[in-house]
Amino acid sequence: MIIIKSKKFILRPFKKGDEASLQKHINNKIIARNTLRIPYPYKLKDARWWINRNLKLDKKKEKREINFAIEIDGDVVGGIGLDKIYGHCAEIGYWLGEKYWGRGIITEATKLVTKYGFDKLKLRRIYAFAFTWNKASAGVLENNGFKYEGKLRKHIKKGNKFFDDLLFAKVK
Repeated sequence: MIIIKSKKFILRPFKKGDEASLQKHINNKIIARNTLRIPYPYKLKDARWWINRNLKLDKKKEKREINFAIEIDGDVVGGIGLDKIYGHCAEIGYWLGEKYWGRGIITEATKLVTKYGFDKLKLRRIYAFAFTWNKASAGVLENNGFKYEGKLRKHIKKGNKFFDDLLFAKVK
């Protein structure tokens, strides 16, 4: 079990009992708008599905996806993870409950998970996408040394609409 501690929060695996605080902090129109797969409203059944999915992922020997709960005072207030872990590359993604915005939490969590990816998983490239309107997410990536690599036009389909995506990456 991977646990990463900082002065502000703990990064740890999702576990049974996280459902209520997960649902409370992720159930937000702005979070849903700025992420690809988080629905709104985010119901308790969605939280149960996510927790169960992560419990199954944690048991797999070969990790293709690793997700961390961002815990503060016993509550899950956000999430961050590495997805599409193949060879030397992985994609990083994250969200944080609105109550905790502006405190540098996601910036620090991104730093810690990126370091984990490079040091423990021996990755050489970690990349991320941000919607063109999500300046905060682009800022988090740039503050962590991720470089803007370009705009992917009509890269994402969300609902029935196509959107441009900004690609950032950090290499070791």
